[in-house]
Amino acid sequence: MAEITPRARAWATTMGGNPQGDFVTAHAGAAPQIATGAPVGRVAREEYEAARLRPGAALARGAGERAVPEEPDAERTCFERDRDRIVHSTAFRRLAGKTQVVVFPTDHQRTRLTHALEVAQVATSIARGVGANVALAEAIALGHDCGHGPGGHAAEDAFDVFLDYDHGPWGADVVLTSLNLCAETLDGVRNHSWSRPGPRTVEGQIVSWADRIAYCAHDLEDAISAGILTLGQVPVEVAQIAGRTRREQLSAFIRAVISTTVSAGQVGMDAETASALAALRAFNYERIYTRAESLAQAAAVIDVLRALTEHYATHPSAMPPQQRGDDKVLAAVKYVAGMTDRYAFDRAVAELGWDRARLPAGVSG
Repeated sequence: MAEITPRARAWATTMGGNPQGDFVTAHAGAAPQIATGAPVGRVAREEYEAARLRPGAALARGAGERAVPEEPDAERTCFERDRDRIVHSTAFRRLAGKTQVVVFPTDHQRTRLTHALEVAQVATSIARGVGANVALAEAIALGHDCGHGPGGHAAEDAFDVFLDYDHGPWGADVVLTSLNLCAETLDGVRNHSWSRPGPRTVEGQIVSWADRIAYCAHDLEDAISAGILTLGQVPVEVAQIAGRTRREQLSAFIRAVISTTVSAGQVGMDAETASALAALRAFNYERIYTRAESLAQAAAVIDVLRALTEHYATHPSAMPPQQRGDDKVLAAVKYVAGMTDRYAFDRAVAELGWDRARLPAGVSG
């Protein structure tokens, strides 16, 4: 029988921590000190926001505006509570298995989960810079893509034949409803896409910009890493204003939103930098999203998801009992949309008898 290693034994010795009289510390030896006093709870943080955030920023109040009334949390503001609920949700975890641009990404390519984290980084940077509510911006950013199905945006085309499917409203009104999030958070998730009505909060508007900034920069970086493009191919009008690398571009675009917002009083970007961002997005659209391999991948995704939805709509007993409903088509779409890429493709093989050669392939250079 295998023996416990010395490393495992050493780790086991830390079970109880380190007693320091009437309390316990994690580490042995001297530790950094902080002034004693009362805990900084929800009420104190609400007061801090009211005193420090710019007029126009969303202010957390009590339990927040929720579909089902709740009691306020003692420690967290309502928007901090939303952020935590999203992070611990099944829908958020499943983003790790959902396509950003590439199906079956390599270790270095983004998934919907890493995209959400990068959007949150951009959104919180902007929110801090303009004096908006960081917790609300972070909650919206982390939840903004929870309505995406497997296979990226191709899922929206796949499900459109069954019902009007838009990942923003689907995320807010279907996927995240069980979390009972604040109205401001759901509004930001619902309307983050530029084709939707504008979010009603400054923080929601910030996430709309953060989403576009993040995916334009990191999708280009992924394409360069995959050998699809080179740094030298980045358009001159982008490179001159925002640079060629993700780091340069994020810095330029974030600073532009902050400076424009604090001077104009409305979330936006100066015309010159906005033109560079638009040029980058157009370049990505032509050279990444609509290249032949990408279109073939999307078509394969659509075939799989439509076939699965039709199968479950006509054979609801093939779904777990908790997934079934009176509206068989709606139930089937909910079930398939919640799948990760790999699980959906495995279901096509196991339940539909598909040859794996028919499934979407990863995109390479």
